[in-house]
Amino acid sequence: MMKKIINPWLDVEGYHCFGCDPNHQHGLRMEFYEDGQEIVSFWEPDSEHQSWINTLHGGVQAALLDELCGWVIFRKFQTAAVTSKMELRYRKPVNTNKGKLTLRARTAEVRRNLVSVDGEIYNGEGELCTEAHCLYFLFTREKAAAEMGLKECLVEGEESYTL
Repeated sequence: MMKKIINPWLDVEGYHCFGCDPNHQHGLRMEFYEDGQEIVSFWEPDSEHQSWINTLHGGVQAALLDELCGWVIFRKFQTAAVTSKMELRYRKPVNTNKGKLTLRARTAEVRRNLVSVDGEIYNGEGELCTEAHCLYFLFTREKAAAEMGLKECLVEGEESYTL
């Protein structure tokens, strides 16, 4: 069952993330859901996000996937991280005028404080368009709490998270 993830930064002073701040005028305003081991987002592009006519800009796709994969870290590891490496494979153009996209990501590998996350963008017809493989350097939970204000990343109806 898919559950909406509560954005833990909504009331944090200075929060203005391009990817996930729902009030960022020019941002992506992404929302996230937990679906088993995957983190999912639904996002609808428009002509403001295009490169070629009716085609989603590759840099916007990269931003969407980096944000999505980062939320895997927040939710599944209950900490923050920095993107160390990101590889993209553009398989099929993404249209900006054919409805909502589905983005999915999950943990691929964990090696101490390095976590690999795989993510994808699917078009409105469910076709795989773009793949990402991201490598994140995890912060300690203490550092994430002290420096980034991340105490817990919960889903609706949840009171605490157990690792």
